[in-house]
Amino acid sequence: ASAQFQLAVPVAVVFTPGSVPGDLPRPLPFRDVQEMEFSVNLRTSITSRYETVYRSSTAQEEAALDVATAREADAALHPLQDASLGSLTVYMVPETSSLLPQGISVYVGKHRSALVRAGGSLAALRTRLQQLTQVMSFTASSIAAALSDRVPNGQLGPDVRRHLKSSLGYEITFSLLNPDPKSHAVDWDIEDAVNRYVQPVLDKLSLVANFSVDSQILYYAVLGVTPRFDKESSSFLLSAHSLPHVINPVEARLGSSAASLYPVLNFLLYVPERSHSPLYIQDKDGAPVSTNAFHSPRWGGIMVYNVEVPASSQASLPLHVDVDMVRVMEVFLAQLRLLFGLSREELPPEFLLESPGNEGLADWELDRLLWAHTVENIATVSTTLTSLAQLLDKIGNIVIKDDVASEVYRAVASAQSAMAKLATGHLHSAFQASKEAVTSSERAFFDPSLLHLLYFPDDQKFAIYIPLFLPMAVPILLSLAKIVREARQHKKEPTKMD
Repeated sequence: ASAQFQLAVPVAVVFTPGSVPGDLPRPLPFRDVQEMEFSVNLRTSITSRYETVYRSSTAQEEAALDVATAREADAALHPLQDASLGSLTVYMVPETSSLLPQGISVYVGKHRSALVRAGGSLAALRTRLQQLTQVMSFTASSIAAALSDRVPNGQLGPDVRRHLKSSLGYEITFSLLNPDPKSHAVDWDIEDAVNRYVQPVLDKLSLVANFSVDSQILYYAVLGVTPRFDKESSSFLLSAHSLPHVINPVEARLGSSAASLYPVLNFLLYVPERSHSPLYIQDKDGAPVSTNAFHSPRWGGIMVYNVEVPASSQASLPLHVDVDMVRVMEVFLAQLRLLFGLSREELPPEFLLESPGNEGLADWELDRLLWAHTVENIATVSTTLTSLAQLLDKIGNIVIKDDVASEVYRAVASAQSAMAKLATGHLHSAFQASKEAVTSSERAFFDPSLLHLLYFPDDQKFAIYIPLFLPMAVPILLSLAKIVREARQHKKEPTKMD
């Protein structure tokens, strides 16, 4: 199905005293709209529309900017900003401002604003704004990645299909793999670690989807590849090309994805057995990986956790191991960001991005995720309803119940509403409408009243009914043949009597 998406981004550019370019076309405040169009394929195009308001700063904003550092300014400005999802506020500060560090001309905060050092003309400012919106809202490639199912193979970069598909929920499983419990008694305080490090991130992502978290310890679970012993470092090595073969045997033991309605993210902490310790992961160039971990797109990640080998060989077994959860969670959270496509892209050197802290992602990163997921949801609804329509065309005798019809109408209305909300820059309500559209379209597609007809076509009916009717049909057909024969004889007999 064809789709023309319009994505409107409300941007406010706030000039503080001493930062107004000399070549403004008219006095402040004024509005300006810039549009960019790119096509995903022949039938899907995206128009991004940046609706910019240029204005002077208020006394409150100037007071908030009268601090020592950009980080303090970001915190002080936050309550004064437009907090609606998808909106951006850009504060222009004078060229001589000491708020931004030396050599930095753009500071991106952890909310929905940025500080930009003034300099030059309005054209230079517009170029800077374009760079900023690419970082803080969406890019052609982030939207194309969301629509990757519609894009011909080969037109997208290798990273596009790494991200998780948009879903109404995700299940996260943390697993501790202890293949050698005779040698290692491993303790990990996973509950405290999840509450401290993972929960703040999931609270922030709760707008995107529902999350459930569980954990398990698996004993005697080994990796599917035997590591290679390296004499020089007297350690064991797993090379990059053997990593894909590590997952399958382990996955058979995880057992969580089989019963799950939603995509499952697996995070595995592997404590190598004593005979294969220490174990290090190598990258493609043969260099050791600093985190000793790797991730698999759309699946999860594995971290190898080496245990200190005691100096004396007399140490009693099993060795007691307390896992350093801070080090482990740093790795797992970085992998979680990668799976959701939140990895930071290469930026110009004059950009400085504030760390989101223990929330795990900045407000604008959440918006970036919502732009992509909203577009993906609408495309998914379009595909689901098109498939349903094609299916119903094929099955002539199908009966569409009223509740299925109403779900289809609701899905179409919600998808249209989401498109309209995107075009007016209301990201939050657009995303909610797109979620409702997905729910309704899937309810219609998987409705039980349609399912049994799907699996019960006409040729199957003949296969079932013929064995039942054949035994009855034989005597009936013989009787009919006998009646026909007798009728013919009756017709012949009167002619003989003449």
